[in-house]
Amino acid sequence: MSGASAPLILAQGLRKSFGDFEAVRGIDLAVRAGEVLGFLGPNGAGKSTTMRMLTGCLVPSAGTIALCGMPLAHDPIGAKRTFGYLPEGAPAYPDMRVEDFLGFTGRVRGLARADLRRRVNATIDRLHLGPFRRQTIDTLSKGYKRRTGLAQAILHSPRILILDEPTDGLDPNQKHEVRQLIRELGRDCAIVLSTHILEEVEAVCTRTVIISEGCTVFDGTPSELDARAPASVRHNRLDHVFRSITAPDTRQSGVSTRSLAAGQRA
Repeated sequence: MSGASAPLILAQGLRKSFGDFEAVRGIDLAVRAGEVLGFLGPNGAGKSTTMRMLTGCLVPSAGTIALCGMPLAHDPIGAKRTFGYLPEGAPAYPDMRVEDFLGFTGRVRGLARADLRRRVNATIDRLHLGPFRRQTIDTLSKGYKRRTGLAQAILHSPRILILDEPTDGLDPNQKHEVRQLIRELGRDCAIVLSTHILEEVEAVCTRTVIISEGCTVFDGTPSELDARAPASVRHNRLDHVFRSITAPDTRQSGVSTRSLAAGQRA
């Protein structure tokens, strides 16, 4: 990628062990502004562990992470200011009203008082939370709790977004709206989006990384992933490819898959 901008997310050789179990085994990620990276894998593949390392919630057993050029290990506060994070389950304070929770989040992030109200109002409008702004979070539906979680992630206009199942619990109309928002944000941000919904990869992602048993088994565009399905497969082609490259007996083919994808992008 000659002449390409420097990655906003650069992770090299990430490993994470829990006792004798190695959950992540040498994952590399480089995500630039304008990329929406679909980060996929079967349950237990190491996706959430990797995302928690990227956000500084877990310390890697080995490897390095830099966010907007800032080493996470050496400047954790500076690096963490660069991203918004929507974790799985979107934990929040259930007895806080939506607008109060967003205001609290903005103050924690150091937003100036003069700017805070404007940002809260703009974010509430952007996520269509207006009718619920004075409602406590514990009374929201699962879908609107998820929207509130996404609102806190984008409130400070971060250059990096790390989203774990952002459309979980949303109805089809809400999914469409959130996917449109992710596409808009992806024009300027570097986005890592973990999902089990393969149609989401086709809808919003510019690139796909699939991991299995803690290792990368595919790194390429959604069209490159689709091209790996036989012509005889007419429906659910990405599902077919996903199953074929994450099955335990095919995991060793991941090295050549990754190399092929990298060569196609070069």
